[in-house]
Amino acid sequence: MEAKTLTIEDLIFGGHKERKSQDEAVRKGDELVINCLRSLAMDAVQQANSGHPGTPMAMAPVAYALWARILSFDPEAPHWMNRDRFVLSMGHASMLLYGLLHLAGVKEVSNSDEVTGQLAVSLEDIKEFRQFSSKCPGHPEFGETTGVEVTTGPLAQGVATSVGMAIASKWLGARFNKPEFKLFGFDVFALASDGDMQEGLSSEAASLAGHLKLSNLCWIWDNNQITIEGNVSWAMSEDLSTRFIAYGWNVLRVGDANDVEALTRAFLSFRRESDRPTLIVVDSHIAWGAPTKQDSFHAHGTPLGDKEVTATKHIYNWPDEKFLVPEAVTQHFRDQMARRGGIARKEWEKTLVNYKKQFPEEGRILEDMIAGRLPVAWDQFCKPFPADAKGLATRQSSSECLNFMGKGVPWLMGGSADLATSCLTTLKGMDDFMPPASQWGQYAGRNLHFGIREHAMGSIMNGLALCKLRPFGSTFLVFSDYMRPPIRLASIMEMPCIFIFTHDSIGVGEDGPTHQPVEHVGCLRSIPGLVVFRPCDANECLEMWKYIMPLKDQPVALILSRQALPTLDRQKFAAAEGVHKGGYILADASTNGAPPELILMSTGSEVHLMLQAHEVLAASGVKVRSVSVPSMEIFKQQPQEYIDMVLPNACRARVSIEASRRDSWGSLIGLDGEHVGMITFGLSAPSKKVQIEKGFTVDAVTAAARRVMSGQPRQISSRAEVLKSWKKRKLST
Repeated sequence: MEAKTLTIEDLIFGGHKERKSQDEAVRKGDELVINCLRSLAMDAVQQANSGHPGTPMAMAPVAYALWARILSFDPEAPHWMNRDRFVLSMGHASMLLYGLLHLAGVKEVSNSDEVTGQLAVSLEDIKEFRQFSSKCPGHPEFGETTGVEVTTGPLAQGVATSVGMAIASKWLGARFNKPEFKLFGFDVFALASDGDMQEGLSSEAASLAGHLKLSNLCWIWDNNQITIEGNVSWAMSEDLSTRFIAYGWNVLRVGDANDVEALTRAFLSFRRESDRPTLIVVDSHIAWGAPTKQDSFHAHGTPLGDKEVTATKHIYNWPDEKFLVPEAVTQHFRDQMARRGGIARKEWEKTLVNYKKQFPEEGRILEDMIAGRLPVAWDQFCKPFPADAKGLATRQSSSECLNFMGKGVPWLMGGSADLATSCLTTLKGMDDFMPPASQWGQYAGRNLHFGIREHAMGSIMNGLALCKLRPFGSTFLVFSDYMRPPIRLASIMEMPCIFIFTHDSIGVGEDGPTHQPVEHVGCLRSIPGLVVFRPCDANECLEMWKYIMPLKDQPVALILSRQALPTLDRQKFAAAEGVHKGGYILADASTNGAPPELILMSTGSEVHLMLQAHEVLAASGVKVRSVSVPSMEIFKQQPQEYIDMVLPNACRARVSIEASRRDSWGSLIGLDGEHVGMITFGLSAPSKKVQIEKGFTVDAVTAAARRVMSGQPRQISSRAEVLKSWKKRKLST
């Protein structure tokens, strides 16, 4: 069709050949790219009969002004380390990002990190928006579509993750830049909706960003005053701009989302800011029905309908043809990207070559970090722990292991949600990450202080990992509830974040049921792709860390005790290297090749209770096997031959012991097994008293063992009976 061969002059000047000024041509060219983005969004949503066309249409001028005039990003090398990051926190507006990636000509990067030369998002991909196996899923997914910097969808996760990216940029610059070599200093932009701003997570993240003076961070708020239910004023009335000023942000306002020149000035103003993050408030207008030229347009999360699409394209002076992308439009956009990001990337690569020559050691560290490769002899500082009947809390032995790793891996960094002295997650001898003018630290520091912001901590960790750093973050296990969304996203994105949870059971004691986790280990184990470790002693901790550090695409959760646990004598018990298989035989009876009569299995602090029961049962003649299962996920990934060797099918008399619910043990103990664990919440009392009251005694374990060996029915009280007796006991005390 003729529309497919339109030139830029045809589109701008309507086919007339009269001379126009260059500025006018550029302005008209900008308008055409914006309207092409809008039209692609309308067409894709309409064809899918699903999605959100309104926000991509309204924010097209904002995104275009940023990408075409500001963003330092090279479509030919989309994984260039010093590129500016663009985060679409309003993930429902995904067609805006897919349209940008297509029009900008972003090239696809393979799983081996090679640029293929193919478009990351082709026009055919856009036509398959929200369809099975599409590169254009309903919400942007990191790793599925080149150019998507982070998986977004849950509101505020994008803006919070962008804070981690901005921290990474500051750290990389402070760590690697030299007076004559500026390798790092990328900016991070996040486009946010009213929904992002209402989520408490954005407040946590914004507060920390202001405190850290992250001047390389810019959030753009689409202030359209509409959420799904209706007007924002129904649920929110504070002055959000003033709130951000109180956080220590630079706040700018653009009164018309269509004003590309005003948007450009706002972005340039952000670039001049040296001491504060920036919030740009962009006012956009909800138009019900076809918009005028002056209006940005939002629709609810539904297709517009064919007639409305045609009418809207007419308003935009755009041909009524589906998925129209004239070559002249892409050329106009791509030329602008190449003149800035393309040139900057090539200059950076030259600088990197010279940097490596002058600073070879720093260059090797940088190469390893970018490749996700551990340094040579990264584990040289590790040393095993001697047997000790008194032992260490696993939070303490894990802390020592963390510091072994911190010495061997220079980009391992992290901190705590205000609990470093309890979780023991300080990298000793390392500075704190703080603004350079602070008396407490500097941007090259590796100890982060997240404050009491568990949710933001998890999201920021994801941002750090997305920028090639290896983050850890810690809090009490019971507070993992605050962190489940970013932990889940870390697993979806396959980010090797290290989530450290201490105070792991009723062993917390006097703090009571509000601080005694019962269901939390099972909840974490239910997240696909997350590896959960609950080590039983110092040497299991060491082997756990040796397993963790080489991981490139799996997050881990460490479940650690507050109370001291004996360091097992590995001359008497099996070697701790069994941790690398997830589960291993710790103590066994001599059966001359026959299967055991009874299998006990446990994790963490309850392993020592299991071994005490093992001795009692063995002394009475029971051929008992005790199995430590520090990681169920890893154990279940072993070859079936190994699993059957540890847990032979011929032995159905099995007992699991763990101060948590039975849920995650069912597949290991089977229908005939019994779980010594938690049914109710805990209670406030000294640790030993709580354990006795809740049945964590040698007598309780041996009684369960004899029941399963004799084939008696499992003794599980009904939930109603248990809760009734529990409440009655509480009242009587």
